[in-house]
This record gives sequence, C-alpha cells and structure tokens, in this order.
Amino acid sequence: MTDKQSAETQTAATEKDPGETGHSREDVGSAEQPSAPDNANAAGEGEDELTELRRRAEEAEAQAQEYWDRILRMEAEKDNIRKRAERDAASARRQSLEKFATEILAVRDSLELGHQAACQEDADLTRIREGTELTLKMLTQALEKFQIEEINPVGEKFDPELHQAMSMQEAGEDQPANTVTTVVQKGYRLEERLLRPALVIVAK
Repeated sequence: MTDKQSAETQTAATEKDPGETGHSREDVGSAEQPSAPDNANAAGEGEDELTELRRRAEEAEAQAQEYWDRILRMEAEKDNIRKRAERDAASARRQSLEKFATEILAVRDSLELGHQAACQEDADLTRIREGTELTLKMLTQALEKFQIEEINPVGEKFDPELHQAMSMQEAGEDQPANTVTTVVQKGYRLEERLLRPALVIVAK
C-alpha cells in the first residue's frame, strides 16, 4: 500500500458516521440534562418543604400566643390576689380598731361620769375615788385584752431595750447598782413590740 492510499484510508475512518460508534450527539446531550419527571419531583419536594415550614411556623406562633395568654392570666390573678390581701388586711385593721374603740368608749363614759360627780357641790370624795379606781381597772382590762402590757420596772435591773434613764442617784444599802429606783413614767409594749420605754431613775 502506498503512502497516498494509507492516508486516504485514515481519513475515511475519521469521517465515519457517528452512529456507528453507538453514541449520537443527541444521546450525549440527553445524558447531560435531567428529564422532565426529575424536575417535577424536585419542584414537588421543594413545595412540600415550604408547606412543612409554614405549618411549623404557624404552630410555633400559636404556642407563643398560648404562652402569652397564660402569662397575662397569671399576672391578672396575681394582681387580684394582692388586692384581695390588701382588702383583707385593711378589713382586719378596721375590725381591730372597732373593738379597741368600743372598749375605750366604755372607759371614757366612766371618766365622764366621774368628772360630773366631782363637779357637784356635795361631791363625795370617797365615791369619786372609788369611781376613779373602777375606771382605771376598766382601762387596764381593755389594754390587756389587746395584748398591751404595762412596763413598771421598780427594783428591776436597768434594761436599755425597755427603759430610758432620766437620771442616776446613789444606790441605797439595799439597792444594787444599775437597778431602777423610781419609775417616772410607765412604759408599754404591744406583744413583743415596744410602744414606749419606761422613764426611770437608776441607781449608781
């Protein structure tokens, strides 16, 4: 075979119909591009995901609204409890004051009667003294009824929590130092709360 014949044979082989190789240009193109059903499936999956996200968002919003409503109800209930407690406390104070006032009014009535008796020309001092003692007893009972305790520390050791020293004086033979010799004014306390200290003179 000559060189010219060999070249012609190679050229013919190169220009051979592509169909003979088993792969046309159309086949190659179709392998590179997805088919229509694949595109439809992908679009459907995207829509499903979007729908699911919207559903979850709506559920989260509904739950958040429910929690917010609960908070509002709790705040309203707490406010109602506070107001109810304030009303109950105020009512209890009024009832206590009413009871105390009732007891004090009885003492005032007794004092008024004693004053009227003392203003008479033929006033009987004995009866006036007895009436005064009765009134004082009524007042003491009223104070005790409301847990108001008298502080009268004559002969007791000086207590700065309950007593207020007005002055000091030399202790007698039977009077220990730092004890109360005289009560100038009695003190009072309501249960454990000091209303006023007793004014006292203390031995030194």
